[in-house]
Order: sequence, then structure tokens, then C-alpha cells
Amino acid sequence: MALARIPRPPREPAPVFGGETLWPEGDPGRPGPARVVQVVAGDFLLTINPVDGSEVAQCPPEERRAPARRTPQDRLRQAKDRRPQLPPGPRAPELPLLEREEERERLVRLLARGRSVRVTGPSGAGRSSLLDVVADACADLAPDGILRLSGYRRTSADLLQDLFSLVYEADGYRPDRPRLLELLSDVGAIVVLDDLEFGGTALEELLNAVPECAFLITATPDVAAPASDSLIEEVFLPGLTRVACLALLEHVVERPLDEEEAAWAADLWFESEGLPLRFFQAGALLRQRDVLRNPIEAEQEWDDSVWTSGSGPEDAGPFDAEPAGRIPLPSLAESAAPAELLASRLSEAAQQALDFAVALDGECPHPSHLPALVGDTHGDAALGEIAACGLAVPVASHYRLAAGVRQQLSVGLSTEAEDTALAVSAAQHYAWWAGHPSVAPERAATEAEAILAAMAACRDAGHPSNAVLLARTAAPAFAGALHWSAWERALRIGQESARLAGEVAEEAYFHHELGVLALCTGALDRARAELEASIALRGALADRQGTLVGRRTLALVNDRSSGSVALTLPGAGLEIPGAGPDSHLAASAAPGRDSYEPPVTVISKRLASGGVPARRTARTVFGNSRRNLLAAGAGAALAAIIGTVVTLGTSAGSSENRNVPNNVKPVESAQPDDQNAGLPADQQTSDGATSPKPGASSKGATATTQPATAGGMSSVPGSGSQTSSTPGHTPSTKPGTTGGGSGSPTHPTPPTHTTPPPTTDPPPTTTPPPTTTPPPTTDPPTTGGTGTNP
Repeated sequence: MALARIPRPPREPAPVFGGETLWPEGDPGRPGPARVVQVVAGDFLLTINPVDGSEVAQCPPEERRAPARRTPQDRLRQAKDRRPQLPPGPRAPELPLLEREEERERLVRLLARGRSVRVTGPSGAGRSSLLDVVADACADLAPDGILRLSGYRRTSADLLQDLFSLVYEADGYRPDRPRLLELLSDVGAIVVLDDLEFGGTALEELLNAVPECAFLITATPDVAAPASDSLIEEVFLPGLTRVACLALLEHVVERPLDEEEAAWAADLWFESEGLPLRFFQAGALLRQRDVLRNPIEAEQEWDDSVWTSGSGPEDAGPFDAEPAGRIPLPSLAESAAPAELLASRLSEAAQQALDFAVALDGECPHPSHLPALVGDTHGDAALGEIAACGLAVPVASHYRLAAGVRQQLSVGLSTEAEDTALAVSAAQHYAWWAGHPSVAPERAATEAEAILAAMAACRDAGHPSNAVLLARTAAPAFAGALHWSAWERALRIGQESARLAGEVAEEAYFHHELGVLALCTGALDRARAELEASIALRGALADRQGTLVGRRTLALVNDRSSGSVALTLPGAGLEIPGAGPDSHLAASAAPGRDSYEPPVTVISKRLASGGVPARRTARTVFGNSRRNLLAAGAGAALAAIIGTVVTLGTSAGSSENRNVPNNVKPVESAQPDDQNAGLPADQQTSDGATSPKPGASSKGATATTQPATAGGMSSVPGSGSQTSSTPGHTPSTKPGTTGGGSGSPTHPTPPTHTTPPPTTDPPPTTTPPPTTTPPPTTDPPTTGGTGTNP
């Protein structure tokens, strides 16, 4: 049987914009242009542009923040503003802390010695109540007092940023990790951290980031434990005893229990293992039962400034009071899962608010949104009704359904189709509200969990377009409020929803924003991948402005990822990626420096042990010593001079016979230089030919040509042709000599050589200087370098 619904006079109609009834903060008005917010993230100046995408640039000096410490009073006010305010409506009785004195003394003793403690217990065991009592007892133990944080849906980086914003006054500034650790290194406080959702290495990093702080942490048993070598103390919080549970139930009902109720409470204690939340909900069942037994008295007690009670029972609506004996106590099954029974006795607005909470994955909307969502001007009191019966509990800066309530209500209150319709309605409402000019980014961040739940529900229910619209509106607000974990979750949901909906432009926007976020957090590889995906999509859409913004951001990512300035040496055509701005080469390559020297490239030739030239390699000499550069330059100059001498000598030796045609057959070649070794100079011939055999007569010296092997051929480094004449030797044959295969005089034949045809080589212009050539040797040089064969 439902409770009596007290008639209340209607309030003034809420303003209507775009077909929705809304309660935005500030003066009501239509949405204005898109808000552009600038924040400083480390060394970057982040301009959050909801239209084309955020832009990142190096932060100029005038935009850099100088954090200043807050006063103790300011810190207390900040901590109070972050906690959820009591919603309007009926008030639940204040509960005492029963049978927790031993745990309280132990925690205070450990914190006084500077030890960090983690209190572990199931949901509904009273962990948050114990933290409040311990925090009050430890207020004067640390220089910076008590700093309260919430770990609900928070990462380690988010908690460090929250801690920084509590201690320092620097709005719109999110320092990078090195600067953040530097600012928090001297903070000495007791950090009360409720509802932590991570452990292990991440928890150790959080503790080490603020070494002068002692942490008092609460977590559920399913959260990962600290590291094995961690110094954090573990305290398990069990349920209450039977006596304490009965005392707690009497305190909630505000009257003593009769014999039947005491027996019913004993059975409940055995089933619930003494969890205080379960007895708080049981007390709400008994209070509703008392209202059913005495509706007129309950109506008078329930009246406050919000409602106006009627003058008699006829004003209370259709309600039939029943004797107390005809209203039985809840069964054990109803007591074990009391959410459905409790919800059935609430007002219609409270039941609709519960439906929205179930559709939003247990996240309760703020009371200011309930009038628009439930369609009742008095809907802001619905959350007070829900919290007064133990169905909702405060978490972080908002309210959430208690543990197990959503599972119990998901079957009895609404169907899947109704949940989808409620999620779409909430998404449309939040999309309008988050984009309203009167709503500050910090205010939108307090509703982050409900907004994200509405996005995910629309995406999973087959309405991705609504999720895209909400993500486009809320994500810039989360970024402006520096709530970056919520920003990333919104972008991920929006990107996936845009892909499902086929909205390519929106998908490109979300890829760009994810790249900007990754750049600001130092994940350069991920930033490059996201930005390249965004540029490709925007290029396909011919979005010139968006592509330009993406390319500028990608260029900044590439500069960051290189880690140093890429140095290109003029004239060398080479790039030295490892030369930073402080290196010697970077200093010498800077314009306007007198010490700049052009790069030197040395091409060396190495011969193998068998005399075969090794593979030519080009090496660029660079280093940190100027002596190496000078030595390399001298070596290069020497190589160039010797190469010039060799070339000119060859040209000069062949110029004497330039007008004589070449009679060497294609299958013939010159003798190797080694065959001339040991012969007199007058018997040596050019190109390796020997003097005529004995018995051959002629007017002069005769010359014969014999096949030669290729081993006597030498090459000039860097040239593409080979010559058989040895540098420094002159032809020994004279014009008019005869020779033949049989040694008898024949027609005069010109000397043989392997110089190119006369039509291809220009006449020599200079005469080579006389050089002294040592006698030829047959041993090849053992080392490469700039020397030549003698």
C-alpha cells in the first residue's frame, strides 16, 4: 500500500527553452556562442575550442601560472564545497558510531606516527562514517591539517591534481608531473581518501608522490591490495554485533522495539552479517510502517517549509488507514532486498527519480535537474526522500544508489524500453544544460558521472546520435574544469558512438581531441596516431580549417617526440638527428657564429688483403672535438691533391700519342705492371709490353703486344673507367718501329695504349709538375686511406 501523498501548491513554472523545462544556473537565457576556454597544462597553452578542435601551443611567459598556497580556512571551504549538500526533503536521523571505538583509536595512533592506513570493508559497513570521526580526531596532527579527497572513478593523476587544487590556488592550471611532484613534496597533511578504486603499483606511486603526507584510505575488498613491500597498514572493518544492530535500529526508528520487531531484527542480523546500512534500511521500513498505522500524525511530522499540509484527512487524498495489527512486518526476503518495498511507498516524483537513477547506472541526478526530468516543480525534494530511506548514499560530490539497490530495482520499477527512453531524455537534458553559457565548467564537472552514464546508456541502447551530441557538449566542459579522466571517457564514448552513427566529422573531432589530450599527458605515440586519424578523416571531408588545426598539433607532437632539434649541415646533404640545441655541432651550425665550419666528407678506399679494392663507402666525420674535424679536412685535402696528380699524370702520358690510332684488339689488353719489374728502363714498354725477342731486326727498337691479365689494372677512386698504364711511366716505343707475332720486320705499327679516343678527351691545359716515382713494387698496400700505389 502506498504512502499518503500530501498535496502541495504548485510553484512558479520553470523557464522553458527549446521544448524542455530547465533549471540552469545563473540568469535564464538562450544558449550563446560556443565558449572558448584557455588553460595551462605544463608547458602548453591549451585553447579548448568546441567547434574545430582544441589547439595546443607553447605557453608564453605571460600566461604561466604562479601557484600560491591557500589558507587553512580556504582549504576547509574548498573541501566543504566538494562534498554533496543535503538535498531538500525529509531528513534522516543522525546515526551514532557504535562499536568502532577500538578501530578509531588504532587509526588515530597509526596516523599520529605518520603511518598510512587502508581500511577495508564491504559496502554498507560504515567506512565513510568512521573516516569522518577519525578525521575530526586528527585535525591538529599535521601542519597542513586534513585534506579530504574522493577516489570514486579517479585515477592517480586525478587525485594528485585534486590534492594540488586543495593546497594551491591556481585556477586553470594543471602542472606536468615533474612540476606537480615538486609542488607537493613539502605538503604535510593527513589525506583522507574515501572509496579508492585502485591499488598495487598505482597506489605506491600516489603515496611516494607526497612523502610528507599520511593517508587514511577506504576501499572495498574487491579493490587490488597494496604491493607486497608496501608500508601501508591494513585494517579490516567487520559488521556490528547483534546488540549494536538492535541499538542502531531503535535509533533509526526513534522508539523502542517490541518483542516481534526484536525477533525480526535478530533474523535480519543473521542474514545481513551486521552491516549498518542494512539496518538503516530496515529502520526505514519500520518508519514507513508507522506512517501507515498513523497517517495523520505522520503527515504533521513530515510537514516543513516546502510542503503545505491540508486542514483534515480529506486533503490527504484517497488513503485508508489500517490498524497496526493488520500491517505485518516485512518478510525475511523483503528485508534482505528491501529496495522494491521501500520504493513502492515513496512519492511519485521519488519513484521517477529512482527510474532515472536506474537508467543512469545508479547515478542520481542533482536535485536541481529533477524538476525538469520528472516533470514536477517539487521534484527537487525527491532525492531527499530516496536518501532518507537508505536507497541513495553520498559519493564524491553527488549521490549514488546504495550497493545492491540498482539490481533490486531494475526488475520491479521499469522495463528495458523505459530505461532507454529515460536515458535518451536525460542525455537531451544534459546536452542542453552543459552547453548553456551560464553553466561553468566546474559546475558541469560535478555532474560528470551522471552525464557519462547517460552517454554510455544511449550508445548501448542504439541511440548513438544522442551520445555524440552530449559528448560534443560536455567534453569541452570537462577539459576546462581539468577533470581529464572524465574528459577522456567522454571522448572515447563519443568517438565510438560517432563511428556507430556514421558521423565522420564528429569522429574526426573526437580523434583530434584524444590526440590533444595524449599530447598534454606526454603520450606522444598515441597522440600521433589519433591526430593522423583525425587529419585523414577531415581531409576526406575537405575540412580545411580542421585539417590545418590538426596539422599544427601534429607538428608539435613531432617536435616533442624527436627530443632534440634536427640539424642539417649545409652542403653535406646529411641530417644529424642526435644533435641537440646544446651540442657542439648545433652551436657551430648556428647562423652568425664565427666558429662555424662547413662539414667535411671523406671518401676512402680500402684494399683487401689480396689487392682487390674494397667497397667504396662515404663517411661523414662529425663529433664533439674540433680537432677531429681539422684532421678529417687535412686528410680530404691530401686525397684530393693526390687524385689530381694521378689524373693529370695519366693525361700527360697519353697526350704524346693522342694522334695515333689505337690498334689494340678488343680481346687484347696490356701486360701487368709486375712484368716490367727488374728490366732496364730502355727495355720497358708502356702498357706493360716488353722489348722484342732476340733475333728480331729493325731500324729501331721493336715492340710486341701480348695478352695481359686484369690483375695489373689499377683504378682511380671515384672514376668509372680503368686504365692499364702505370702512373709515372712513359711509353718506350718510338715511331717507326715494327713488330709482329713472328718477330720479323713488318709494317710500322704505332705503340699500343688504352687511352680513350682522341675525340672524347680535351687537350691537356697544364703540364704536371715533375714527380719522383719510386721503383714499382709487387706488394700491395695493407691499409686503405688516401695513399696510392707507387
